[in-house]
Amino acid sequence: MRLLDQRALPGETIYLDCRQPDEVMEAIRTLTVRGAPAIGVAAAYGIAQAMQLAVRTKDLHANSFDAIFDETCKRFGATRPTAVNLFWAIKRMQETAARWHIRGLHERAAMLVEEAKRIHAEDVEMCLAIGRHGAPLMPQSGGVITHCNTGGLATGGHGTALGVIRTAVAQGKQIHVWIDETRPLLQGARLTAWECAQDKLPATLITDNMAAHVLKLGHVHAAIAGADRIARNGDSANKIGTYGLAILCKYHNIPFYIAAPTSTVDIGCDSGAHIPIEERKAEEVTHLGGQRVAAAGVDVFNPAFDVVPHELIAGIITEHGVAKAPFEPDLVAMVARARAHHNQVEPA
Repeated sequence: MRLLDQRALPGETIYLDCRQPDEVMEAIRTLTVRGAPAIGVAAAYGIAQAMQLAVRTKDLHANSFDAIFDETCKRFGATRPTAVNLFWAIKRMQETAARWHIRGLHERAAMLVEEAKRIHAEDVEMCLAIGRHGAPLMPQSGGVITHCNTGGLATGGHGTALGVIRTAVAQGKQIHVWIDETRPLLQGARLTAWECAQDKLPATLITDNMAAHVLKLGHVHAAIAGADRIARNGDSANKIGTYGLAILCKYHNIPFYIAAPTSTVDIGCDSGAHIPIEERKAEEVTHLGGQRVAAAGVDVFNPAFDVVPHELIAGIITEHGVAKAPFEPDLVAMVARARAHHNQVEPA
């Protein structure tokens, strides 16, 4: 399984060949691959890889297959707690394993590979649909600010929030992208800026604490971000700093949108208060490029995400349309449509 190492961008383009599922888990855990949809795709392939390797064992029997599969799913689920796409993809793989339970072990393993490929292909199609639904919400001309990275690197391809901008530009809109640097890991500076440069999208990079000033100057006409988990009421968790940007947009009367596939919606989660927030190691804050930049011995609080309350969100853009306040009816209906579509197209 070949993964682009996002930690090395933009300085180097390095691909990692993961030959064991443990290597895929570590890639997810260490942000070699990141972005909620991309994490889900990577996990699906990693689970399929584990079972391909397992069936090469001559003495493997059905109970062993099931035990290895269950343990692999559990371990992948422990890599990143906030991104619900991870658990959505794992559930899809579990449903496939259950559906083919009476078949031979090699056939069951092959079907898991096919399901991972379907998850990947569906993510690309969902992103393109998100772009089509979101593009009309973007200004005909003007600035759009975004936070973290929500492009092709974070998904199976095209992107969510950045995908909306890509689609709008392809339709002829004159958009200038304002990119939050996104501290402490600089996903905006390293990844979104890189993607904009690759696509020749007009863009300006700012540090996170410049956003208020840029909005005050009138350079921004809309804001759009992705999400790692969306609660049933519309509260949306995204990279730390998104909540602050949403507050700034509210003050300056700028619409703030979330763009994410329905696989990011957690219908079982009532509100943002119940979204688990991953806390990461202190070195991400105290060090930059491997060099210490903070005083030794200082305590660090390093949550990876914050939650934007639904009251600050103008619309949630999914592959099935744009959910508006009150968000719950629209989100529930969209998730139901997505499930119905999956049930219609899944293999017999």
